[in-house]
Amino acid sequence: MNAAELDALFRQFLADRKLSGSERETLMAWAAKNITTEQQRGVARSRLFDAARQAVTETGAVEVIDFLEAAMKVIVPVQNAGVGESSSAACFSPGEACLGLIVNHIINARRTIDICVFTITDDRISNMIVAAHKRGVKIRIITDNEKAYDPGSDVPRFREAGIPVVVDESPYHMHHKFAIFDGRRMLNGSYNWTRGAAAQNEENIVDTDDARLIGKFQHEFDALWIGLPTAQ
Repeated sequence: MNAAELDALFRQFLADRKLSGSERETLMAWAAKNITTEQQRGVARSRLFDAARQAVTETGAVEVIDFLEAAMKVIVPVQNAGVGESSSAACFSPGEACLGLIVNHIINARRTIDICVFTITDDRISNMIVAAHKRGVKIRIITDNEKAYDPGSDVPRFREAGIPVVVDESPYHMHHKFAIFDGRRMLNGSYNWTRGAAAQNEENIVDTDDARLIGKFQHEFDALWIGLPTAQ
């Protein structure tokens, strides 16, 4: 394992105190190539903490710790505690299981929520989004332009609350239905965030903390966020 190369990556990525989608992918690729034993994994973990400690002496600690937590999810994923336990789960509608899962993740988010959903009209969810924004969670929302201003759409409400919203202006439908919470947990499936999805449709949501999978979706979110115009 080339420790100097890893140190250089950590210094580079710590420069702006954030771990972007492309930086996550770079770390994933580096780890897959260079970390093949538990000893190497331990060395990587130790050098990550050393890089963070050095940065803490130079600037505010909060941003550094946020970076550290995100990077640890890539380099040293949390292992399941029990034999046979899964880091993923699924729920289905009709019924309120999917609704409860979404609301629970929004309530428990502490730093960031990235939402990429075709349409959002369920006030039971929207109320929690606005409440999370008011308590200081950084929220970004991407949705489809043809659905953003449908009757019942909560996009105008989000914008009025000061939540950044981007709408798709491409010739394609923005048909994703996923959300990432604190960079550590993701919901993804067919379920739109509507009352109809809960009461009338057969839908699904997968709930996962798979770091590699989340990294892929975060990269897609960031690419869409940069490439699409802000809602007016």
